[in-house]
Amino acid sequence: MTKVAVVEIDGCLASGAAITYDVLATANRLSSAKRARFEVTTLRYGPRRRGGRVRDIDLVIVPGLGSASAELLEQKLATTACRRARDMLATAFADGAMLAASCASSFLLAETGLLDGKRATTTWWFAPLFRQRYPRVELQTERMVVADWPIATAGAAMAQMDLMLAVVARFGSPGLAKGCANYLLLDERQSQAPFMAINYLASQDPKITRAEKWVRSNIARDFAIKDVADAVALTPRTFARRLEAICGVSPIQFVQRIRIETARALLETTRLSVEQIAREVGYAEPSTLRRLIRRDTRHSPRHFRSAG
Repeated sequence: MTKVAVVEIDGCLASGAAITYDVLATANRLSSAKRARFEVTTLRYGPRRRGGRVRDIDLVIVPGLGSASAELLEQKLATTACRRARDMLATAFADGAMLAASCASSFLLAETGLLDGKRATTTWWFAPLFRQRYPRVELQTERMVVADWPIATAGAAMAQMDLMLAVVARFGSPGLAKGCANYLLLDERQSQAPFMAINYLASQDPKITRAEKWVRSNIARDFAIKDVADAVALTPRTFARRLEAICGVSPIQFVQRIRIETARALLETTRLSVEQIAREVGYAEPSTLRRLIRRDTRHSPRHFRSAG
């Protein structure tokens, strides 16, 4: 049996906590073992709640913190509740527990220093703040789940579902995780990329905002990355560094993301053929657009046409 402690910090995402309990309960119901696979304890932290000590715990899970903005997130991380939870996580890890967190709670894991030199993911729109605060962590924003046990992290909000399936696969079995996914109608999702709004990330830096607008204005023609950098008065190297810091992508990925996003919008809102849309977004070969859409979304262009 795996002993699990679920950490609820005042104001945490109620849906994230509920998903955690539901998936673990489903795993217990579906397990062929005579005993329950998971024994769950809840630790609550808040102005009047001090959490508690964890002993003989195999895994500590922290659902999302529920912070709506970077400013609110930083304020929350400075609260007594978060500091106590952080210290508990460090102690639990030292005592042999594994750790898992999704959404903004990955910041709480990073606060312990346990992610330094390791891979992690987080809420895609908090990625610039994460890189700023924790430069020693290898942030992989596009990943939905980074399960580098003994620590696992997941992306935004509902990525708690994906994290919990990874937990069940690790502490139960891949077959049990598949059974939970089927029972709860959960799709396997490996990437946050289809959900990442590049314009939102770009808006946090004036130069990158100008670059995004320039790419959209010139999207149908063939241009080099140097042309984009020149348009915003940056050297290609400086442009690449700022893009990585703000959006977590390379210049080529930045342009591709804008082109794919535009192509998806055209697929959903027009009756233009894939060949026409490919030309509209700067690809001479429709096969290139098809390949990139399938790589980023795991769907063919036809999927978005039928969705529209």
